[in-house]
Amino acid sequence: MKKLALLFIGLIVISCNQAQEKSNPKGILISNINIVDVRNGVIRENRNIIIDSGKIMAIEQSVEDATKFKETIDGTGKFAVPGLAEMHAHIPSPNTSQERIEEVLFLYLSNGVTTIRGMLGHPSHLEMRSKAAAGELLSPRIFTSSPSLNGLTVRTPEEARTKVTAFQKDGYDFLKIHPGILLNVFDELVATANEVGIRFSGHVPVAVGIRHALESQYASIDHVDGYLEGLVPESENVNPAANGFFGYNFTPLADPEKIDELVAMTKANKVWIVPTQSLFERWFAPVGVEELLAQPEMKYMPKTTLANWERVKREYMADENFSPEQWKKFDEIRKRLINRLQENGYGMLLGSDAPQLFNVPGFSIHHEIQGMLDAGLTPLQILQSGTINPAIFFEKEGEFGEIGVGQSADLFIINSNPLTDLSALKEPIGVMVRGTWLSRSHIDSKLAQIAKNAEKN
Repeated sequence: MKKLALLFIGLIVISCNQAQEKSNPKGILISNINIVDVRNGVIRENRNIIIDSGKIMAIEQSVEDATKFKETIDGTGKFAVPGLAEMHAHIPSPNTSQERIEEVLFLYLSNGVTTIRGMLGHPSHLEMRSKAAAGELLSPRIFTSSPSLNGLTVRTPEEARTKVTAFQKDGYDFLKIHPGILLNVFDELVATANEVGIRFSGHVPVAVGIRHALESQYASIDHVDGYLEGLVPESENVNPAANGFFGYNFTPLADPEKIDELVAMTKANKVWIVPTQSLFERWFAPVGVEELLAQPEMKYMPKTTLANWERVKREYMADENFSPEQWKKFDEIRKRLINRLQENGYGMLLGSDAPQLFNVPGFSIHHEIQGMLDAGLTPLQILQSGTINPAIFFEKEGEFGEIGVGQSADLFIINSNPLTDLSALKEPIGVMVRGTWLSRSHIDSKLAQIAKNAEKN
């Protein structure tokens, strides 16, 4: 009799548990969606993505019981794309209000950017990185550089060794190189970085030059910095410091026949490239200030920021060395470099340098995409530069960068196939960041509030 009672109690417990499971659905189902495979450009049609605890748990061709999920997102006729990485981003400094910091992070997310590589680090960014990873801050995944290493912050080899060692111990993901570093100081910086195990990225100081920089094995060279100067024949006997804006002054002297040599060196030394082409087509370009200010995304930037951008651009355009004709040739050389670095270099990473002059976080990635298209890259190559390539760069394959089982649930949904029209990326139906779903209505509501706040500042 006692055994029967225990059996009866056990059946009641099982029944209650089953009922509880049915009444408390969990996880998110994205149903009947077309998945863009960024490795090979294949579209996996009509799949069901099951997400729980911030991860993609399964991808199925059919689901028997959709009621067991707490939320179902209808993906019929739509396309799921891995979240993009902005590989040359800037995170606001701590003297910015917390509200504005969160707004900038949301601007990235609103455009499907679920990973950012901060290129001007600060101790506060380390804490921000941790909070984002723990789900305590609505933010893209954060990788952050050290504070700037430049001609003023590292003036001696000893200073370079001390700072590189300290930044590695502090836990920064990589070092940020800026202009002005002397050659002997740079060499000590590189030796120490290799010794303590931290990579370095960024600019190529004039005293270093592109060939020595490549041989030193940067993790990435941003802005295609130093390459145009590297195309100037030694016989021209130029003063390297007279290069102007990323080599602009040397444009008439550049020999495009030298491009393949630099590209081969880039590949041999495994150096990634972040073009930031949009910077050169907006800031340092013969496009009017009024045209840029009229673009819709400018309403998300504070009035004081827009006024400063306008002032700086007008000053650059007033430079006696600037001419639209020379800029056109400068731009043509840059695009040829970008094209060859994609085809025969080591790897390309998507980055626009936001927020920089007229590059609004999140929105500027679409200007960068257009610049890469204009340089001759294919839609698949561009998507790879913002998805799987950053995962490879950070040695995080299997964690993010594509839509697959076990990956972080970082993706966004769009109306049409981006492999035939990348402009489809501009209007996400919704964005998911580590399993948190941001619907279009939520995104629009938040953007409206950001625009309202920007008007006050």
